[in-house]
Amino acid sequence: MSFRYRFPLPRALLLVFLLVGSGVSTGVAAAVDTATGAPSPQARITQAERALQAVRRSLDDADAPETLRTLSEQALQARRDADAAVAALVPQLEQIDARIAQLGPLDDGATEERSISRQRGALDQQRSQLDADIKRGKLLAEDARQLSDSIEKTRAQQFGEQLGRKVGSPLSPALWRQFAASLPDDLARLQGLYRQAAGGLKAAVAAHGWTAPLVGAGLALLMVFPLRLWLRRLGRRYAASERAPDGRLRRSGLAVWLLLVGTLLPGFAAMVVVASLRGISAIPPRLESVADIFVLASFVAAFYAALAASLLVPHRPSWRLLGIDDVAALHLRRFAWGAAGLTWLSALLREINRSARTSTVSTVTLDGLVALSYVALIMAALVTLARLHRRRAAAAAQAEQEAGAAADGRPPRATRSGWLVLARLGGHLTVLSALVATLLGYLNFAMFLAQQMVWVTVVVMAVALLTRFADDLSLWLFAPDSAFGRTLRLSTGVSPARMEQAGVLLSAVLRIGVVLLGIAAVVVWFGNTAALSAWADTLNTGLKIGGQTLRPSALLWALLVLLLGLGLMKVLQQWLVDTWLPRTGLDSGARNSISTVARYLGIALAVLWSLATLGIGFEKLALLASALSVGIGFGLQAITQNFVSGLILLAERPVKIGDWVKIGDQEGDIRRISVRSTEIQVGDKSTLIVPNSELITKTIRNMTMANALGRVQIQFSVPLGADVGRVRQLLLELFAGHEKVLDEPAPSVFIDSISGGLVALNCFAYVSSPRAVYGVRSDLLFALLQATAEQGIALVTPTDVRVLHADPQADDPVQ
Repeated sequence: MSFRYRFPLPRALLLVFLLVGSGVSTGVAAAVDTATGAPSPQARITQAERALQAVRRSLDDADAPETLRTLSEQALQARRDADAAVAALVPQLEQIDARIAQLGPLDDGATEERSISRQRGALDQQRSQLDADIKRGKLLAEDARQLSDSIEKTRAQQFGEQLGRKVGSPLSPALWRQFAASLPDDLARLQGLYRQAAGGLKAAVAAHGWTAPLVGAGLALLMVFPLRLWLRRLGRRYAASERAPDGRLRRSGLAVWLLLVGTLLPGFAAMVVVASLRGISAIPPRLESVADIFVLASFVAAFYAALAASLLVPHRPSWRLLGIDDVAALHLRRFAWGAAGLTWLSALLREINRSARTSTVSTVTLDGLVALSYVALIMAALVTLARLHRRRAAAAAQAEQEAGAAADGRPPRATRSGWLVLARLGGHLTVLSALVATLLGYLNFAMFLAQQMVWVTVVVMAVALLTRFADDLSLWLFAPDSAFGRTLRLSTGVSPARMEQAGVLLSAVLRIGVVLLGIAAVVVWFGNTAALSAWADTLNTGLKIGGQTLRPSALLWALLVLLLGLGLMKVLQQWLVDTWLPRTGLDSGARNSISTVARYLGIALAVLWSLATLGIGFEKLALLASALSVGIGFGLQAITQNFVSGLILLAERPVKIGDWVKIGDQEGDIRRISVRSTEIQVGDKSTLIVPNSELITKTIRNMTMANALGRVQIQFSVPLGADVGRVRQLLLELFAGHEKVLDEPAPSVFIDSISGGLVALNCFAYVSSPRAVYGVRSDLLFALLQATAEQGIALVTPTDVRVLHADPQADDPVQ
């Protein structure tokens, strides 16, 4: 058995369709089942069981890789059918259990009515049948999985044997003698295939005319040349205009546009040509596969060429995404065109060779020529990369010499590019291995190695382009100054920082998805489709965690529900703060308490709503809370205490926003109360963050609670001989003359004490707020000093008299 060309694009496209469409398939299948009366779950299990038995019977006679791949796909399909049937039967079993629970348990020796007994018996019988069907479906799914894994292992073993099979070396004269001997027969077979193609076309044209082929050819030429070139110019004009987005998205968006246009239009042109020939039955049965490969090869070759054109852009260096010069870009694009043409031609020749049923030696010779052609292309690309590296090294050395960096006599260091070094190293290893394998006669391995090198390079370049485009698109989409960003910011009130965070998060998700698709595209080449099918099944059936099945679609819906709930909560809170609460007559502290409680309640409801969307019931949340209670009791005591204290503060409101409080040696105004802490602004405008438990468990003085008044106290002394009555009248006049001193309660002047020849006076006045005490007291003291000075009233303070006894011997002369 000779090594056959494993075409990467069909499987890569199949992978993309599986990954993207897996989330939709479940809903579509359910719709078809309910709308068209599809078979019941039990019937689907029976059909899957029959299909699996047919796969086992066919497996004994299957040896070709294509046949094994088909059997593996049939086994996987049987597994999917069994899983879908089980998923449909589980809700029915739950309904039966709920109905049985409504009947209640039957005690030993107890009797019940005949109708109830019949219902219980019927329900028990239904439950037993459903339980048996579910177990049968699960066992069938497991058998299908094991059979598919066994088939994939067989395929991998055959693939390894093909790679390790040794055939004639191109340097061996015996190979060329065999080729020359079989060449006449092979040419005769090819001529016979050609006569079939020409005869089929002639008969179809005689029956239907040339209209359809000519129209198809005209449309194909129109798509390949005028339409493709016009769309390319249109994309460049838009990218250079002022309507295009600012930033890096201009270049990456243009590159993706050129990739799409350059890939799809040539591929669609090939599809149109083949469809026009099939429309008049001009393709013989033996050439049907050749027509299919022609279409697929056109897509692949166009993808290679378009990817190179979008990344290299030889004549427009300002739009180039790769950091290479014009000379290297021009040469690498030529090599990309050569790889695309070689891929298209080799795939078509191999399929023609297979359809004509040529000899094995011709297939071996063709494989050797293709492998050597790939090696020659890779060697030419390596030479271009080596020259690029030397030019960069020379430019770096010249720059360092001009800047004087090499004045110490040491040779300048050349700058290196990581991707360039890796590309050169991988290319040299590939060329060396492929050449040695070809010369030794391992043509299958040499061809596979060369094709793998080209395909991995293409995948890596495509992933790099798409990840950059995803990053640029996400950041531009959620940029505060973009059209979408302005609309989102005005409609939801989201801050610019949050929008930028959303853009970074979306970029990360898209980049991860692109990288996964790239890995899958590389894995497909090896024929290991079991892992990819497992990914698709995981996306379809979900991942079981602790008895709970989490599906990607359910996670997406839960996220959307959470965002919707948070948005509704924000709208409701904004309506409370701006519309309803200002019309209630409540103070600012009460309004803050209501809006804060509403906010946290809305967040809790949104989280519960999203968990319910995931299928997580409240009983499971209760189990989780009970499991966390131990940790809360030991490690989260302070946090729980502050949380409960915050709820008490918001409910009882012993302090509220705007109050002037004193706690310990600190005092200030309350600015914010949350469920964890309270923010107090002290006199120097700094913020004191106090845990809520401190405000509940410790003594705190609320200076402004219940509209408390401020009391101004002035204390001073006058001599015993002073006119105290006149002093009292003077003080009362000062109190009455100040605009902030209240008439009720009335100011008062008291004699506090008479001692040491002094009369101590203690005076009180009241103001509307404790915040005004300090300023009013200062004004009154200024006025008091001025008035007593004008009227000659002396203000005295107690004198501290200390008697010091001198040492009588201190003044004695020293003997």
